[in-house]
Amino acid sequence: MIVLGLDPGTARLGWGVLDTSGSSPKALGYGVLETDMSLTDGQRLVALGSGLEQLFAEYSPELAGVERLFFSKNVRTAMTVSQARGLILYQLEKYRISALEFTPQQVKQGLTGNGKADKAQVQKMAQLLLRLPELPKPDDAADALAVALTAADQYSAAKRFPKV
Repeated sequence: MIVLGLDPGTARLGWGVLDTSGSSPKALGYGVLETDMSLTDGQRLVALGSGLEQLFAEYSPELAGVERLFFSKNVRTAMTVSQARGLILYQLEKYRISALEFTPQQVKQGLTGNGKADKAQVQKMAQLLLRLPELPKPDDAADALAVALTAADQYSAAKRFPKV
């Protein structure tokens, strides 16, 4: 199964794609979709939507993991992240890609065993679990890989242990 992980943002939207069909997940690609600060919010969302469509076309994901918004003291940041999340959820629904959502703490707990792990720990675990030759960078891409790993794990667990 091809799993896409997404770390929402309008300046930088992190993405990571995994192939989980083998005995261990394999990273097919990761990076960020970046938008120019001079663009309006609407223009940034259009650019991100186009970038997501390109990712969908290139990788044909069957499942996506999306990081949920956590409470932020910076209202402006929270609003723009919410806009990016709305766009992501719309695009996933439009392209009929199943989505699972996770808080940052759920991703950190699932990946490192510590819901308060720092960015470096998340990067290192993503590198180890995916057998990458170097730490995945930037942070947004590493977070997206961590979200993809969490989604793949949760999906696999749900298949193994369906609710009765």
